[in-house]
Amino acid sequence: MMFNGFFKKLRFLFIMGFLESVSKAFSPPPPKICGSPDGPPITSPRIKLHDGRHLSYKEHGVSKDSAKYKIIFIHGYNSCKEYNPLAITTSPDLIESLRVYIVSFDRPGYGESDPNPNRTLKSFASDVEELADQLGLGSKFYLVGFSMGGQLVWPCLKYIPQRLEGAALVSPGINNWWPSFPSNLSNEVYNKMMKRDQWARRVTHYLPLLTYWWNTQTLFPRPSLFSRVGEMFSPQDMEVLSKLSDLQARKFLY
Repeated sequence: MMFNGFFKKLRFLFIMGFLESVSKAFSPPPPKICGSPDGPPITSPRIKLHDGRHLSYKEHGVSKDSAKYKIIFIHGYNSCKEYNPLAITTSPDLIESLRVYIVSFDRPGYGESDPNPNRTLKSFASDVEELADQLGLGSKFYLVGFSMGGQLVWPCLKYIPQRLEGAALVSPGINNWWPSFPSNLSNEVYNKMMKRDQWARRVTHYLPLLTYWWNTQTLFPRPSLFSRVGEMFSPQDMEVLSKLSDLQARKFLY
């Protein structure tokens, strides 16, 4: 009887340890808030949102007061405010002559911006609007979304259309299961993807709770973006990349 009780406790501890390991594998670690005792330092200007969170931003181009075009740039998935191809690849003389002001910001949970555990598509649009208001961009501004940042242009078009002078999507990421996206075009794009990227799409769509584990595991090929696989680029992409310096190319892509 004594041994039976011991083995039951041992089995219970083993199961609890296994479940804890599984939970850690599937869940990202808690974020380290910038400026907190155990977090990284704050090195960029930030605004404080109405709910107490902070958004970090970086300005490019002419001053807001002299700008004719005021643009908010939304970065991609594996990126931050520092990687702004719109500012990196555009001639400074052209920006000056057209009087363009560009502000890029760390999306919530990226870089030096605080995470938003209650984030929604509508809350993101609200963050963009509040950023524009606190920076004094006026009643209307332009919006540019790059890569996965292109998806986040859509909620802004839906929830704050009255604030947008115009919007552009640059090499945007898409959801292959969007109901309004033509199925023949979606299938064509999907079939042209590398197998590793097709699997990543399947996992995030059908088993979203496994997304973190899939992006960090080493048993199977990870998405080409994380592994920086050159085969994912088209001949047209390679032509553009060949014209950039190594630093510009890395900022442009990642």
